[in-house]
Amino acid sequence: MERTKTTILGLQNKKARGEKITMLTAYDYSTASMIDEVGVDTILVGDSLGMVVLGYDSTVPVTMEEMLHHAKAVRRGVKFAFIIGDMPFMSYNVSREEAIRNAGRFIKEAGCDAVKLEGGTEMAAVVKAVVEAGIPVCGHIGLTPQTATKLSGFRVQGKDDKTARALVQSARDLDEAGAFMLVLEMVPEAIAAEISRAVAMPTIGIGAGPGCDGQVLVTNDLLGLYERFVPRFVKQYLKLAPMIKDALSTYVSDVRAGVFPGPEHTFKSSS
Repeated sequence: MERTKTTILGLQNKKARGEKITMLTAYDYSTASMIDEVGVDTILVGDSLGMVVLGYDSTVPVTMEEMLHHAKAVRRGVKFAFIIGDMPFMSYNVSREEAIRNAGRFIKEAGCDAVKLEGGTEMAAVVKAVVEAGIPVCGHIGLTPQTATKLSGFRVQGKDDKTARALVQSARDLDEAGAFMLVLEMVPEAIAAEISRAVAMPTIGIGAGPGCDGQVLVTNDLLGLYERFVPRFVKQYLKLAPMIKDALSTYVSDVRAGVFPGPEHTFKSSS
């Protein structure tokens, strides 16, 4: 069957049929093109680019302009995947009007299909306002990296009854507010599975177990490109960083030894 552009309805139908949804992050044209080519359903232009691409210590410093720059590059490399732009810290927290304005930039300027923002019950009114402005919103609860300091660091959320109930309520509130999808990060698998059953929208897990409707990983983690730390929930399908460094080291040696460029890499004049 000929492949078509992924849509919100298509993602909802996958949940209804019990088919798992795939999501990966991308920050540049080349990576986005490869991810799209292999058939990934959704691409998140994540604010994780602040750490794995820009070298910040967290996602907090990432700006709207940085996010839009990378989202535009991803858009140019994608034909079929559904692209979600990650709204950076303080781009949606000040007011509903500012949230709508910034979300609209992801759609209008960067060509994204939707936006993602962090927060549960406390952000439901913002999600509702953005959705009513005609912009699809993906929610994000559990560990929310932009506010990790408030959560006492990168810790599993919902481990006790009180916080677990709050997560379930947050999911329901975001569902009612009109979110079309929900990312669950570092949530106990039983709670994530309960949330997935409780809401109509598809759930995407990252460190939330197999009971979610789909899974997402940071592509740089999956490929072993980011060496500062590897979260427990990451499966490294490759370890590219050592391979790349070996190749770069060989290049340096070849140039210094006069081995590169060789005859096959040079041009001769016609005279």
